Amino acid sequence: MRKLLASPVKMALSDAENTIYQSILQYATELSLNLMAVKVVEHPENFLNWSTELLRITTEDLNQDLMDPPQFVPLKKMQDLLEKAISLSQLKTTKIAPWVIYSDFIQAQSTVQALDERFRLLDHIDSIRSTPLAQMTELDLLAFAGKHTNQHDFNIYDFDCEWFGSTKGAKVFHAILQTKAHELDKALAHIPLEGEVTHEHYQAFVAAYTELFTTYTENKPAGEKAGVAPATRLLAMRRPDQFVALTNAKVDVICQGLSITKFNNFNFDGYWNELVLAVRSFAWWRKAQPEATDENEVEQKIWRNRAILLDLYLFASPELAGQSNYVRLRDKPVSTRKASGTTRTKRTKETAEMIVDKRLASDDMPAYMQNKRNALISEVKLGKNIDQVITLMRKIFG
Repeated sequence: MRKLLASPVKMALSDAENTIYQSILQYATELSLNLMAVKVVEHPENFLNWSTELLRITTEDLNQDLMDPPQFVPLKKMQDLLEKAISLSQLKTTKIAPWVIYSDFIQAQSTVQALDERFRLLDHIDSIRSTPLAQMTELDLLAFAGKHTNQHDFNIYDFDCEWFGSTKGAKVFHAILQTKAHELDKALAHIPLEGEVTHEHYQAFVAAYTELFTTYTENKPAGEKAGVAPATRLLAMRRPDQFVALTNAKVDVICQGLSITKFNNFNFDGYWNELVLAVRSFAWWRKAQPEATDENEVEQKIWRNRAILLDLYLFASPELAGQSNYVRLRDKPVSTRKASGTTRTKRTKETAEMIVDKRLASDDMPAYMQNKRNALISEVKLGKNIDQVITLMRKIFG
């Protein structure tokens, strides 16, 4: 164990990694007798594998029955630091990784990081991306913005809406989302749906976005300060190939892992100048789109979402996928899904596509009406009743 604990001294550590290593040693001192009782077999030669092995030892091999209650505090702090060390080391590799390494790593994390579920979220967002926020259903709007609720029927929303970045704690952001969606649409419209996103595009978005907060005076006469994190969720959903979705908890580890200057949650310039430009300098991000084949469908998806998928380089515990809001709702016993004291069942708000497809599946629907699906969806999204729209189209085309 002594040899294992001392081995990082001979490794090429970044400043951030070395700082974490020294802190890990301090907590290891408080657990020295317990750690020395563990037989060490593996002696990794790099900091990533060292951190992974030591985390495994403290989780699986350490005899916690012999520990005194006060020792569990330094043990938990040590494990938290080891998880951060893993994130730092994995993010560090992205600075030099070519496309094939970047893509292969993401695919290797498929199970633990719930990649298929994340793809289902991204595919759903892709299907509604061109729809203005103000015209989205309430549940689609929340999915776009990063807030999962019990009303998201797991049969329809078969993904956790909060993957990549939850905004459920951003109360002012959601108040503006509900009351000024048209204005948020104007802000997002500055970010093109295709092609290059320039600094000028971004600055125009930031100006319009922050103005919504400074003029929101419900609780503060001088208005509110716009946070970067919720804004990055909107940006990353609009252009997952260009933007990384952040939460306050992720900023520190991402900045340290990529060796960029840390910016705070109100520094929009820092997000662009430090993180966005850093990502754009990496070889894997500059990679041209791979030629589409039947065998590389997953690689194509990764490329189209390559910036937001930087998230998969953060540490993931074996339990992460099972903690998904979608999985929790799916696996929740039916009897507990009902509200306490009532048998009334809440109905999930259907999307326009669902409403139209359900009506088109009726036996009395003429064949020509199937060709009008997109037109029907457009009318329903504008708030019109599906039966009224079909009656009108039958009069015109029937």
